[in-house]
Amino acid sequence: MWGGTVPQASTSSPVVVPPVLYVPVRPHPDIGNYPEVRTLADGRLALLAYTALDRLADACGENQPWVLLSVSELGVIKAEHAFDVVAFDPQLPAVLLKDGKLA
Repeated sequence: MWGGTVPQASTSSPVVVPPVLYVPVRPHPDIGNYPEVRTLADGRLALLAYTALDRLADACGENQPWVLLSVSELGVIKAEHAFDVVAFDPQLPAVLLKDGKLA
């Protein structure tokens, strides 16, 4: 949503999804934390979600704001912030990072 595309999510190996996810967010002065949704190479909108905090920090930077989200809350998030798929543990191009977080 904020420019740049991420590679298409791989479907070659199944992802074991824990009961909670680390979701990178963008602080917004009026609505609070807005989840990071990015455009995949195939045009779908993907909610970025990480299965461990170190994976989020490795992909998004050490200064990336995040929230801990129960998997059961994904439907509520989808109703408020449109996305087509959840991208689990995506590696992001360095061009999308600035100052230790998503640009």
